[in-house]
Amino acid sequence: MELKGKVALVTGAAKRVGRQIAVTLAQKGCHIAAHYNRSGADARRLAKELEGKYRVRSAAFQAELSDAAQVKRLAAQVEKTFGRIDILVNSASLYERTPFGSISEQDWDAHLDVNLKGPFFLAQAAGKGMKRRGAGKIVNIADWAGLRPYAGFLPYCISKAGLIYLTHGLAKALGPEVQVNAVLPGPVLLPPDVTAEETKAIVQATLVKRLGSPKDVANAVAFLIQSDFITGAALPVDGGRLIN
Repeated sequence: MELKGKVALVTGAAKRVGRQIAVTLAQKGCHIAAHYNRSGADARRLAKELEGKYRVRSAAFQAELSDAAQVKRLAAQVEKTFGRIDILVNSASLYERTPFGSISEQDWDAHLDVNLKGPFFLAQAAGKGMKRRGAGKIVNIADWAGLRPYAGFLPYCISKAGLIYLTHGLAKALGPEVQVNAVLPGPVLLPPDVTAEETKAIVQATLVKRLGSPKDVANAVAFLIQSDFITGAALPVDGGRLIN
């Protein structure tokens, strides 16, 4: 897919990895629908920056991704504003420490709803138009921990494992017109409570002996969008952590 002039909806675009994905796609000429939940000021500031710096159209859209009705509304609002959705990047994510033995039903539901239910219903809503128009790309931001879970983050890891499996299913359901892939980031942005000693151990566990960056993830997203012969793939962007 040629990116210039395409409309990309990026969830969680206000901050962190989602923001970098939005910036990278705008640099390549995409118009950006920047989704946010609570970070409205950041999302609107991003949209203004993208329009001014890269001469693309951009606007901010609010939705709570755990609510299927709001997700459907989000897709409809973006299509009404931009005329279509060519690219969907499911980047928004809930990532909270949940020690085993004290995990509540609320912990479980919150992670599965935001990280798995939301991407499914958004892909379903946006994918219909993509398939009807004969082309589209969906990239899900999963996690290498969807294949090798952390004991202290089980609801999160299980939601990401489900997102990887959902990627495979969507690739079948939306093919051949729409290609659906996942990116599996590794140690890119560490939780704020990680100590210096823990950070050093994480770095040593990679094959490249360094942390990654949001741009590494964004570049992988752009690569998958631009390829027309990759679908159903789960691409690790983890410095080799998964095989080490």
